[in-house]
Amino acid sequence: MTRTPGYSSPTPPSRRVAPLEIPAVQSGDSLRFPLSREQLQERVREALIEDGAFNDITTIATVRSDRRAHARLVSRETGVVAGIPLALEAFRQLDPKGAVRVDAEDGTHVKKGDVILAINGHARGMLSAERVALNFLQRLSGIATLASRFVEAVHGTSAAILDTRKTTPGWRSLEKYAVRAGGGRNHRLDLAASVLIKDNHLAAVDGSVAIAVQRAREIAPANAAIEVECESIAQVTDAIAAGAHIILLDNMPVELMARCVALVGGRAKTEASGGIALQNVRSIALTGVDFISVGALTHSAPAMNMALDFE
Repeated sequence: MTRTPGYSSPTPPSRRVAPLEIPAVQSGDSLRFPLSREQLQERVREALIEDGAFNDITTIATVRSDRRAHARLVSRETGVVAGIPLALEAFRQLDPKGAVRVDAEDGTHVKKGDVILAINGHARGMLSAERVALNFLQRLSGIATLASRFVEAVHGTSAAILDTRKTTPGWRSLEKYAVRAGGGRNHRLDLAASVLIKDNHLAAVDGSVAIAVQRAREIAPANAAIEVECESIAQVTDAIAAGAHIILLDNMPVELMARCVALVGGRAKTEASGGIALQNVRSIALTGVDFISVGALTHSAPAMNMALDFE
């Protein structure tokens, strides 16, 4: 997270105060915040305009323009934080001279009652930015939290938890970032990133895995992975013979999945998908699959409960 050099907070000594004229964009760590400074500013400004934050009639009517305030953004439940740069940018755009202390960076596990941000600035700015900041934080932290629960559920196995393309339109890079904040990994970003031959693709070539893989190899970039969705042992056998790099075991019972993993025998990577839940993900991981893709990480994650409390 970007900080102003040399401007340290007296409490706590391990944190820094971030004047809000500097967007807090992560660029040097493993999370790799996906938006540039300009994209961050534009995305947040669009959200503030959508919310009427620059014409907040309630706040303008009730709060004096010179009123200053202290507030804390607090977690109301246990979870993993994601979206701090967006929240900071929301407060910055409504109060460029305000300051915030970040007590929980993206990827941090927090408990109920933990302070995430401590804010000092104009009361009007805080009030008008509050909902947009919380919308970003609660949505992305909810995804990070759910991802962390899946990752914890398969701890000690060889399986990695992946997301899917089942994301909110326009939010994909942010939601996939939140999955990483929760300890998960990203599947392909988009349709141009790699080849994934699914059942409908196979139906278009009369069910021939060999033909589908051959055509993909002729067209796809040389370094593109070729993955084939399989629903039976016969399809797995065909995918191995065709030289697929990854074999997707789709909606298989655990027993059948384990047989398919043994059949592949390390000649390709294996991925489980379909019907994955916290209740069954560990048994799936114990089949020996390399990856488990979970659409629910992004399409069904509940928002994490947070609130902004004025002191």
